[in-house]
Amino acid sequence: MKNTFLIWLVLASVMLALSFPLRGQEVVLKTNLAYWATATPNIGVETAIGKKWSLGVSGGAQWWQYSDVRKLKHWLVQPELRYWFCEAFNGHFLGAHLLGGQFNVGGVNFPFGMFSSLKESRYQGWAAGGGVAYGYHLLLNRRWSMEFSVGVGYLYMDYKKYRCSNCGQAQKQDTKHYLGPTKLAVSLIYNL
Repeated sequence: MKNTFLIWLVLASVMLALSFPLRGQEVVLKTNLAYWATATPNIGVETAIGKKWSLGVSGGAQWWQYSDVRKLKHWLVQPELRYWFCEAFNGHFLGAHLLGGQFNVGGVNFPFGMFSSLKESRYQGWAAGGGVAYGYHLLLNRRWSMEFSVGVGYLYMDYKKYRCSNCGQAQKQDTKHYLGPTKLAVSLIYNL
């Protein structure tokens, strides 16, 4: 069930993004520098679907662990529909996004006390949800841009909890409903 949903989310996102014609100056490639700060390779593509609308999909994955006690393995896909106040890829925008992925995380100390139990325990499972975002696209020159966005929303998480990052016996299996930040992006963009 969980893998089927995630596979359909990924396929629907890619098919939706590819169903619109790709024209120069209306398509951008991007990478989120905030993800790179966690050593997560990522890429996104976005296309204008009208004067004030765009549609994009981004994703990232990290398949390695840092040490025997610290791991941050995960993958994530995030399609987003945006409304631009001025015109597509210029200035302020509002967005609605979906997201889904899988995770295997433990021995990690997140800032601001977020997910504090990750420091001593490991969680392995999947998550899906959605949210809204606000952002700003800053043109640097004809080909390069920067983008800043933040989003909040809901996530449904289904996971197993382990006592430590390399323990094999699960302590419990549970679900969690999360409300809070679902997106933070400082993106470097190349305009096609």
